[in-house]
Amino acid sequence: MRNKRSMILKRKILPLLTALILIFAFSSCNKNNKNGPTDGAGDNNNGYSVTLKDSYDREVNLDKEPERIVSVAPNITEIIFALGKQDKLVGRTDFCDYPEEAKNIESIGNIDQPNVEKIVELQPDVVIASSIFTKEMLQKLEEANIKVAIFQAEKDFEGVYNMIEKIGLLLNAREEAKNVVTEMKEKIEFVKSKVDGLEKPSVYYVLGYGEFGDYTAGRDTFISRMIGMAGGKNAADDVEGWKYNIESLLEKDPDILICSKYYDTKEGIKNTDGYKELSAVKNGKLFEIDNNMLDRQGPRIADGVLELAKIIHPEVFK
Repeated sequence: MRNKRSMILKRKILPLLTALILIFAFSSCNKNNKNGPTDGAGDNNNGYSVTLKDSYDREVNLDKEPERIVSVAPNITEIIFALGKQDKLVGRTDFCDYPEEAKNIESIGNIDQPNVEKIVELQPDVVIASSIFTKEMLQKLEEANIKVAIFQAEKDFEGVYNMIEKIGLLLNAREEAKNVVTEMKEKIEFVKSKVDGLEKPSVYYVLGYGEFGDYTAGRDTFISRMIGMAGGKNAADDVEGWKYNIESLLEKDPDILICSKYYDTKEGIKNTDGYKELSAVKNGKLFEIDNNMLDRQGPRIADGVLELAKIIHPEVFK
């Protein structure tokens, strides 16, 4: 009986832990560098030389194409695969689970506390990190003479496009990065053309709920912008950040609720006081989505906007 209760408690806590990681990731200081992705690109005797500025406003210099890469974030891993450079990837975090082949790459530990000793042991030419990578970890790797590039969470799609192109520059995959960005833009324009002029139903994105606290995407978040691009109105546009409360949610009584398809979140919401009283829940307007397409700022965010639009406006995507 104790083991069963422990398993149930773990299932409830896991989404909250994931939510908290996302909160830190998307709330981190955003020192977007406005230099274009081709900064400092040039040739030397080896035919390759790159100098660019990362999100910490640090100059990152590489005088040869990296043959060994360590990724310290799921979105970075997805970008590396999208650029066709996965054969150079020698390390990834426990959270880097997409595409499926990424799981075959050696892990360096958690996204928030990677094993620095393991990273050094892998002898990477460059470590690419994002979001919650700390300056303490950066200092340890620099002391080991390891090149590190950090790309923090972005505030809009243009920032993500720029990040992908900079990583493409870093990995000698500029054309591939350009193609990835072009495909993303085309998908976003397709969605916009479909939802243009349609009524915008109110949408509440459930990031955390119940006894562990109520969390959603406030008006200043990247996910809120995605909801707007998909033809919806964020029901939590009265707050900034991620914290919300059930009283305000009940008052708003949004048309649509969207939650993660993982961790039995939907069933949990349907059986949680307050949430089960919402019209959207009663009327079958509680939908699941692969939240990794919303949380991870990589190539799949365009797919995330499309999937949101299909939920919000199914009538135009039949």
